Amino acid sequence: MATQFGSKLFTETTIQLANTTETIVKGGRHLLPLLPQAFRGIQQIGVIGWSSQGPAQAQNLRDSLEGTGIKVVVGLRENSTSIPSAERAGFTHANGTLGEMMSVIRSSDLVLLLISDAAQAQHYKTIFSAIKPGATLGLSHGFLLGHLKSVGDLFPSSINVVAVCPKGMGPSVRRLYEQGKSINGAGINASVAVHQDVNGFATDIALAWAIGLGSPFCFYTTLEMEYRSDIFGERGILLGAIHGICESVYRWLLAKGVEPEDAFRRTAMSITKPISHTISKQGILAVYDGLSASAKAQFEMAYSAAYHPAFDILWEIYDEVSSGNEIKSVIMAENRFSRYPMGKIDGTPMWGVGESVRATNPSVEIDPITAGIYCATMMAQIDLLLEKGHAVSEVVNESVIESVDSLNPYMDYKGVAYMVDNCSNTARLGARKWAPRFDYMISQQTIPLLDELASPNSELIALFKSHRIHQAIAECATLRPSVDISVQPDLVK
Repeated sequence: MATQFGSKLFTETTIQLANTTETIVKGGRHLLPLLPQAFRGIQQIGVIGWSSQGPAQAQNLRDSLEGTGIKVVVGLRENSTSIPSAERAGFTHANGTLGEMMSVIRSSDLVLLLISDAAQAQHYKTIFSAIKPGATLGLSHGFLLGHLKSVGDLFPSSINVVAVCPKGMGPSVRRLYEQGKSINGAGINASVAVHQDVNGFATDIALAWAIGLGSPFCFYTTLEMEYRSDIFGERGILLGAIHGICESVYRWLLAKGVEPEDAFRRTAMSITKPISHTISKQGILAVYDGLSASAKAQFEMAYSAAYHPAFDILWEIYDEVSSGNEIKSVIMAENRFSRYPMGKIDGTPMWGVGESVRATNPSVEIDPITAGIYCATMMAQIDLLLEKGHAVSEVVNESVIESVDSLNPYMDYKGVAYMVDNCSNTARLGARKWAPRFDYMISQQTIPLLDELASPNSELIALFKSHRIHQAIAECATLRPSVDISVQPDLVK
């Protein structure tokens, strides 16, 4: 796939990632004066929806465009329960920055459609009919394209279609933007795609949107590859796999006589604290390199036992996403919610133990077994995405950076299960569906094999140590936000 934006306004930089060349666009507050020029002809940006991304994107763009004359207006359904929250953020009917959803769509030159994926699939025909010709439709997820492909439909030919997909949840997008007001370069990186350009300005509009959100670096993708990697990643290492890994290894440790509190520290907390911190700053290989000789031996055995079973499940997930089956399952599940709403998943004993353990904020070391299984799953996801032709930057962002720099810090603060239940419905449904599969895989395949192996798979370990992704991760680590996300109580509720 091509990896160049072709911007007329923003400077592109070439980087080398795992023997491939890509171009990126560096953001920063010094570029904010260019936004009015990039948003040429745009007088109103309509932010439609107020769930995870809506509040962050509306507020960030409003702040970035202050004094430019470009208005940011939030569009919500009449009598939406989100109206009070939007008003507290300063979007009100009285000042003309809050309106009924369809009215805002009709009057906006750039429509950022941030309602739920299922709602997009349900209402897209009405939304498309309301967007004025020559306007730009902005998406932060490619789900709608996947749905259109499955039903044989297309975006209107009279509009631009672009995507800016922050590599983190909405509260991260807002919090790091706020930190970036005093520290340039703080923000959440974004993947940027131009799916349809009817006036020649779509690329600069998309990049301006990302820069206005505070993204320090913008990576090229396509809308199709984005939704494949994003929906897949949620079901993989970002949410589903980490949940399944924690549950299964925790029970295994209990069966071996480990106390519940110690078992929690050795599983969930080992991942969200030292393993994530190490990967974030030094890369996946550094997790292994930092272990003692005996711990390395345990890591190698766990890695050898987990890699191929994990790859098998991840391959199935990718096929389900790319075929459209996973998208259809989300829509069908949403239709059942009126009768059976989604329940919580943090009621098992492990997460109750975790709440009390986290309250003490203990010092935690890397558990080599947990690390071996977690890293094997992460590497399997990386290998699968590379096989499927995804850009290396997208592979690193969706499999590593979004995990250790955005989601895992919140998991550390409130728990893995809590984090799953505070993502989009698409992500929550995917984690519920596939986490039990990872749990079963580890319990039925990895752990028995771990107990049976006389020695690790030397070929597999050698491939891990020499993998080309380590250079790419090191390069991408230089492109991470200039500060770590500050997780505050008011951001995780």
